[in-house]
Amino acid sequence: MALVLLACGLPALLSWSAVTAEEVVLLDTTRELILEWTRYPFGPQSKPGWVEESYTNFEKGINWRSHVVCDVAKQDVNNWLWTPFIERGEAERIYIELKFSMRDCSLFPGTALSCKETFSLLYYEFDAATREPPPWEPESYRLIDRIAADQGRSSSSQERVINVETRSIPVTKKGVYFAVRDQGACIALLAVRVYYQTCAQVTAGLAQFPATPTGREETTIKTARGTCVANAAPGGHDGRPPQYICKGNGEWELLDGHCSCRAGYEPRPANQSCQVCPSSTFKPEQGNGSCGACPDHSSAPHAGSAVCPCDAGFYRAPTDPAGRACTQPPSPPRRLRAEVVDQSTAVLTWGAPLRDGGRADTTYSVVCERCGAGVTFSPAQTDLNGTRVTVSGLSPVTSYQFRVHSRNGVSPVAAGEDGHVAVGLTTQASVPFMVSEVRVALVRPSEAVLSWLPPADSREQVLKYEARYFAKDERANTTSLFADAPSVRVTGLRQHTEYGFQVRAQTERGWGEFSRTTYTTTGHGQVDSAYVGDGSGPNVDVIAGVSVAVGVLLAVVIVVAFLLVRSRNMEDSSKKRPNDPRRTELPEQLTSPAFSPVTHQRTYIDPHTYEDPNQAIREFAREIDASHIIIEAVIGGGEFGDVCRGKLRVTGQERTVAIKTLKPGSTDKARVDFLTEASIMGQFQHPNVVFLQGVVTKSNPVMIITEFMENGSLDTFLKANDGKFQVLQLVAMLRCVAAGMQYLSQMNYVHRDLAARNVLVNSQLVCKIADFGLSREIEATREGAYTTRGGKIPVRWTAPEAIAFRKFTSSSDVWSFGIVAWEVMSYGERPYWSWSNQEVIKSIEKDYRLPAPMDCPEALHQLMLDCWQRERAHRPPFVSIVHTLDGLISCPETLRKVAPSRSTNPLSPEAAELAYVSTVEAWLASLKMSRYVESLRAGGITSLEAAARLSQPELAALGVTLVGHQRKIMNSVMALRVQARVNRPEACFV
Repeated sequence: MALVLLACGLPALLSWSAVTAEEVVLLDTTRELILEWTRYPFGPQSKPGWVEESYTNFEKGINWRSHVVCDVAKQDVNNWLWTPFIERGEAERIYIELKFSMRDCSLFPGTALSCKETFSLLYYEFDAATREPPPWEPESYRLIDRIAADQGRSSSSQERVINVETRSIPVTKKGVYFAVRDQGACIALLAVRVYYQTCAQVTAGLAQFPATPTGREETTIKTARGTCVANAAPGGHDGRPPQYICKGNGEWELLDGHCSCRAGYEPRPANQSCQVCPSSTFKPEQGNGSCGACPDHSSAPHAGSAVCPCDAGFYRAPTDPAGRACTQPPSPPRRLRAEVVDQSTAVLTWGAPLRDGGRADTTYSVVCERCGAGVTFSPAQTDLNGTRVTVSGLSPVTSYQFRVHSRNGVSPVAAGEDGHVAVGLTTQASVPFMVSEVRVALVRPSEAVLSWLPPADSREQVLKYEARYFAKDERANTTSLFADAPSVRVTGLRQHTEYGFQVRAQTERGWGEFSRTTYTTTGHGQVDSAYVGDGSGPNVDVIAGVSVAVGVLLAVVIVVAFLLVRSRNMEDSSKKRPNDPRRTELPEQLTSPAFSPVTHQRTYIDPHTYEDPNQAIREFAREIDASHIIIEAVIGGGEFGDVCRGKLRVTGQERTVAIKTLKPGSTDKARVDFLTEASIMGQFQHPNVVFLQGVVTKSNPVMIITEFMENGSLDTFLKANDGKFQVLQLVAMLRCVAAGMQYLSQMNYVHRDLAARNVLVNSQLVCKIADFGLSREIEATREGAYTTRGGKIPVRWTAPEAIAFRKFTSSSDVWSFGIVAWEVMSYGERPYWSWSNQEVIKSIEKDYRLPAPMDCPEALHQLMLDCWQRERAHRPPFVSIVHTLDGLISCPETLRKVAPSRSTNPLSPEAAELAYVSTVEAWLASLKMSRYVESLRAGGITSLEAAARLSQPELAALGVTLVGHQRKIMNSVMALRVQARVNRPEACFV
């Protein structure tokens, strides 16, 4: 058990004080002074019969009240002795221990035909104690066992061999009478003890679990929910209390989850408690860590501190962890200088503060007085890590005042302690000249070529040019390029984006003014119409007009083609449905583009075609470092190993994942078979196919990591939520399954084992296809597979040609989808109920098809029947199934008409099976619904003919309120009606 806990990543603190079973005694005759149990026969005719007397053994200090009988010489002996009424309390299974001695029949010569060496132990459950004992006739009691003296019989009158026998029974009513029936033995019933077993009260994982009675059956396990000890809280990721499994033998096993001590408290493993942190120590968060000393410049004057308050003058930033030392704001920057570059540019530099306050996150910000909106700071104005800023866009011959502030993480909470330093400067006079005729000589999707004329004043020698550009909607975000000649190539532009360009020149007197803005739009390699801010003449307008005309013409052609295709698709699919204001909106993930059909994708590659299977694993599955995986709990198991829930930590993020592990010591073949599923899953990426996160192959245990589906398998999820969903929600689930199968079929992948058990459901009710490659191996015995020369086939979900000729295609997966649709609409009912595989095969060959489940829309049952066409070419492809389901979802009115719940074949195997049922009791027993015998009998349903007339409202009025039970009984009622028509043609039931 400890190994299991460590494998699932639980801390070593999770121990327990006891795991042994405890017994709760309900009756013990060794503690009674007088018994006075009821006997039969009564009165004088009962002599000798059962007699109460004392049993004394001075050597062992025993003095018990006992019962003795020894009618060995009589014929047809029938002596009864039964206990008082024993209330069961919390017990679901009661044990009875008998201590007795028995004489050997050889001690009584001449009694060979009447003497017995066994007796019967029986019981009778009852809901109330009565003054009179229950009926004593044998048919009123249930036989527990014939008891014999297995330890030995007494062979002399002086010898007494004590036998001890223990038996157990399940109990459901208020209490029970036990009876001992003698039919000619010589017995001394020395002691009787009645008790039930409990898993003892235990403390484990800082949680207290109460004493828990064992289950009704010896193989039953019960889950107990723990209560965290004082000053502790649930420590699992989901916040639920820990759970412990109580086995049938009274032992605890498999602790799931744990509690952890709250902030300010530390665990004490010795006594499973949480102890308060003493003063001067703290514990900042819930967990099983220990209390620690307060960090620098802080103290904890009181016990139980979750944080140590900072000393005066010291602070913590809001993002600082509680265990970080308290710090101070920085001192002001030093040696601030301002250097004027030209009439519009200046450079500010400064030194780091003398004191950083004990932190390493000092940043700087620049504040400028009299700066207008056109002034820019490079690399930034605030949150600077460096100590240099270039200020551009200043006005010529203007004085400015700059302040540089130093700040760190605690500056916002340390009001009034913001350090800064100031400096002033005056810019130079401006240079009036400008470059002219800036034009875009060439434009492509991601680049442009600019050219311009130098300044008109020939006396000015140009030192260099600056060309800056910006997206039209992002004018504040400019980028500059420098050139020595009057042209420059601009690269890295975005396609279909309008850009503005400006150019200025630098001479010995400084920088001139920027030119007027020239705009152009990047495109598909053709020169677009560029325009200058004030206009560029009629030629540009003509070019622009021609471009617009061509663009409009192309747009019209595309729109017309789209409308023609859409009209044709709508005519092929169905008549146009009017918009319904009452239509139910579906979750976004069911209508997003991710669910559109995939038309261009690569084909699935079978990993078995690789000579080296490990090559397929390396090619299709990503290797994950085992140190990034945390296993939290075992949630299941399979042929190859355990299935766990855990965490995957990548790029600073943590996500919940499912982890399949390969058990240690597996063969190389088992390892390859185990990883083959990853080689298959790694090729798929679709919202309705379970996503493979990666594999762990370079360390043990070998693992497959997939996304975690919170609600488990679809069949189990539907059974647990029977009747809780609207029809539209069930159809949406089927749409998820169909979309995933459409993707797989377009990848040329045939699943071969599509069933509700192989579909997983997440917390948003999105269904995803799972179990690639392993499901047939693991599930075959549980689901009932039909063995052929090629392996096992899940008959109930498999198409006829696949069973007969092993012809597996996408069409055979369509047949299986029809069965999945039936499972969904029947909330996880087993297809073809309790029929054998041979009965299923023969019925399908005779064109029997499953009837519509209760409340199933007729349109959906028709889709199932289409999927079950004998000729596989007549079955709809998955793309058509998705289209049909989309139509049903978009127009819920089509789901209102309910299909009749009747068999499509009047001689179905279900009716044939019921031919052997002759009473209502036998009928309900065949359905495992015997609990409703009395309810139906009280309602006058005493014959199969009356049962065949039942309707669903009548069934509910008779006390059958569970939707799943109603569905199961009503499906069988349909078969009863078929049977009645076959056996009595003149009968007609409505």
